[in-house]
Amino acid sequence: MNDQVELVDTPEALQAATRDMARRVITVGGILTDLPTIRLAPGQTLAGDGNGAVIRFAQGSDGLQLSADNAITDLHVETSPDKRAIFNDTGVESLGQLRLANVSTIGQVQLLARDKVRAGHVAVDGLDVIAADARGQSDRPQGYGVHVTQGGFTLWNMQADPNVVISAQLKGLSAGRPTAPVLGSGIFVSGTPGGGRLTVPVLETGAVYSDGKIASGAPDQITGGVFTVHNAFVDIVRNLGPVVTYGVNDMVLDNWGAVDQWDAHEKLTSYGPSGIGFVNFGTVNELRVHAPIETFGQGARGFNVYDGTVNLAEIDRITTHADGAVGIQISQPIGRLRVYRGIETFGGTGDSLVKGVVVTLSAIALSIKTGGSAREIDIEGGVIAHGKDIVPLEVHGTIGTLQIDNVVAAAV
Repeated sequence: MNDQVELVDTPEALQAATRDMARRVITVGGILTDLPTIRLAPGQTLAGDGNGAVIRFAQGSDGLQLSADNAITDLHVETSPDKRAIFNDTGVESLGQLRLANVSTIGQVQLLARDKVRAGHVAVDGLDVIAADARGQSDRPQGYGVHVTQGGFTLWNMQADPNVVISAQLKGLSAGRPTAPVLGSGIFVSGTPGGGRLTVPVLETGAVYSDGKIASGAPDQITGGVFTVHNAFVDIVRNLGPVVTYGVNDMVLDNWGAVDQWDAHEKLTSYGPSGIGFVNFGTVNELRVHAPIETFGQGARGFNVYDGTVNLAEIDRITTHADGAVGIQISQPIGRLRVYRGIETFGGTGDSLVKGVVVTLSAIALSIKTGGSAREIDIEGGVIAHGKDIVPLEVHGTIGTLQIDNVVAAAV
C-alpha cells in the first residue's frame, strides 16, 4: 500500500489519482475546473493543500461520489446548484466512516442509506453549503398530510429494515446566505418511519437560510430550515446561528423525530405564509430558545405542538405580524412552558396550513386547543393581541398551573 501524499494540481492528475487504489491521501492544490463526476475508492482521503483549493465540476455534472471510509477536508467543491456536490455510492454494504471537515460547497450534500447500504457513520466538522437547489430531488419523506423537500445538507436512512442504524456526529453545518438562501430545506436529517433509524449524538448548526420556493396553493409540500424528520434520534440539537426561512410553508425548526435537548441560541425568523417558528410532531424532552422567534407571513405561528409532546419549553419571546399567525398553539399534552419576554401578535383572522389542510385561524397570542394541555404555563411579559376583535388567550384544553403577567387585547 502506498501512503505517500499525492499532490495534484490538474484535472487529469486528480482523475488518475482517484483511480489508483493504492493512493490513500490525495492533496489538491489550486483551482481545478470542468471535472466529470469523480468517485473516491474505499479508504481514500481528498484534502486541500490549505491554500484555498477548489474543485469545480462540469456544468450539469454531479461532483464527488463517496464509497466507504472516505474523508474530504479543507476543500471547496462546486457543481451547478441543482446538482450534488458530494453524494455517496449506494451500492456498497457499509459507508464505514465518512468524514467531512472544513468543507464548503456549491451544490447539495446528499448522503443516503438505501439500496445495499446497511451501516455506516457520518462525521461532519465544518460544512458550509453556500448554495444549493434540492427541489429536483423527487424522494421526499411523507407524513401528517405533507411531503418534505430535501435540504442543502441531507442525511437520510431510507432502509425499511428497523435493524439498519446509521449514526452521525454533525457539527458546524451552515447553509445559504441572507440574500441567497439554499432552495429546499436547509439541514435535513431523517430515518424511515417503522424502518431504519438515524442516531445523532450532536447536530450543531451555524447560520441557516432556506427558501422552499413552494407555490401558493400547495398545502401538501413543506420545508424546514433545520428539520429532524421520521425516526431521527438526536441527543442534542444546537443552533448556534440564526435560522431564517423565506417562502410558503417553510418551517424554521421542525421535529418529527425524538430530540432529548434542543437549544437555539440565535433568532428564529420566517417571512413566508405558514412558516412556523418551531413546530413539533415528535418528542422533545427539553427545548430552549434563547433568542426571539419572529414571523411575518400569514398563518405563520410562532410555536406549535401539533402532535407528540414537549416536556419542557423555555422561549425568550414570540412575535407574529400577520393574520392567522397564532403566537403559541398547543394541540397535545405538554409539560412546562415558559416564555420570558412575552407573546405578541399583530394580525387578525386568516388562512394557515394545519397538517396539510388550509384552515382559518385568528392571531391569538396563546391558544390551548381541545386535546391540548399543559402541566404548567408561565408567561412573563404578558400576552398581547393587537388585531381587531382578537382575544389574546384561548383555552379549550386544560392547564395545571397558569401564570401570566398581563393579558391585553389591544384592539376591540
